[in-house]
Amino acid sequence: MGGCCGNGLRLDPAVRENARRRLLSVKGHVEGILRMLEDEQVYCGDVLKQIKAVDGALDKIGNLVLQSHLRHHVVTAHERGDEERILAELTEILKYR
Repeated sequence: MGGCCGNGLRLDPAVRENARRRLLSVKGHVEGILRMLEDEQVYCGDVLKQIKAVDGALDKIGNLVLQSHLRHHVVTAHERGDEERILAELTEILKYR
């Protein structure tokens, strides 16, 4: 999937920082899960809870990026005259959401 509009990832600085902080938290959670898997005393349910927490955090980050895409690329597609390309791209993106 190519980049839309040639404008790249356009995030407000606050949104970009929010996503960055959330990803650092996810990184810490994943490292914690890796440590848990090395400990045979850890209960499987606890590992699953941590995996679900990572999944939720990634979903929130995905929502931030999707909202940015909608705001900066999709709503302006008509002005640029590339509605069909944006519609095809959005349809592809939504397969992963």
